[in-house]
Amino acid sequence: MIEGVHTHLQPADLFLANNIPNTKMAAVVDYDLREKELKAFDESKAGVKGFVDAGVTKLPGMFMHPPENLINSPFPGDDEQYQKVRSLQFPVIDLSGFDNSEKRKEIVNDINKAAESWGFFQLVNHGIPLEAMEGIQRSIREFHELPQEEKAKWYSRDFTKKVNFFSFHGDLKVTTPADWRDTLSCKVLEDPKSFEEIPQVCRGEVSEYMKHVDGVIEKLSELFSEALGVSSDYLASTRCFRARSLACHYFPICPEPHLTMGGTKHTDLGFLTLLLQDSVGGLQVRHQGFWIDVPPVKGALLANLADMMEIVTNGKFKSVEHRVLLKPTVEPRISIACFFSTDDLEKPYGPIKELISEDNPPKFSEVKFGEYMKKYKL
Repeated sequence: MIEGVHTHLQPADLFLANNIPNTKMAAVVDYDLREKELKAFDESKAGVKGFVDAGVTKLPGMFMHPPENLINSPFPGDDEQYQKVRSLQFPVIDLSGFDNSEKRKEIVNDINKAAESWGFFQLVNHGIPLEAMEGIQRSIREFHELPQEEKAKWYSRDFTKKVNFFSFHGDLKVTTPADWRDTLSCKVLEDPKSFEEIPQVCRGEVSEYMKHVDGVIEKLSELFSEALGVSSDYLASTRCFRARSLACHYFPICPEPHLTMGGTKHTDLGFLTLLLQDSVGGLQVRHQGFWIDVPPVKGALLANLADMMEIVTNGKFKSVEHRVLLKPTVEPRISIACFFSTDDLEKPYGPIKELISEDNPPKFSEVKFGEYMKKYKL
């Protein structure tokens, strides 16, 4: 139990706490029972944290992931290569000197290298005050630790809503292990009116944080364009960073973290994600066939290039798989992902013409972002 959290168990919570088995060694899943578990879980509107409030000491079966999903290397006995890749320096881009022409060339070069080889990089001296970053983290934790009956007002698996609270993305499927994660989703944040629907406990902090994020994305839009060899306003002119939304994740303390995941492996579907993570850690990216830890850096943002960016750059910039493992901890993990994509769902996007040549033909067909989203499953 987390000190100071109000516990109010609904009938569905009690069903979950008392009737969901620990299936660590189970070879066969009872799908009828799993369907009942998922239904009870959804109806409780308590989220994953409801299990913590109910005092569970064993991981419920619906969260059990196959052991092969949790390993760092797909190649048995390849420890030497794994250690070699692990020893690589994770890219860190320092935006100080953005307005200095010589320093800017260095930044563009560093971004180009990181985007081509890793698809991820840490961003420091980006201009967002530490107070704004800590403020949104604190307020998001406060939301997720509200009394269950208060938080349930925002619970919904209708992902067309501008604001909704839910647990693990995608459909509730009996065949898919669930992730140990709750999320407050805030969409259409390019529209000031959208902020009015955000819960009061974090509304001001989200608004303040997003004001500063706007400045960061303006800089990155220019730097990415220059790294591609096109005019600095090119990407902005395509509206590819115009739409923005937040996924405010809360990973409760887990009774058996080694048996489940906070986030199943995936790539992001838009153009760019800026992630603010706390000091707990657990995020990993796929690099050279191995899962590599992303070390938390206080005050840093993590830039994650997404699928549409790989498409428009004709594969020059990479969208890579990432996942979240859970660590034994006395604190829940907080991470806040800001997704940037186009606000024109009918606009076709394909490889930038300036990047196409006889030696570098198109690797991707044009796609409308609205159609791509419908196919996307996390």
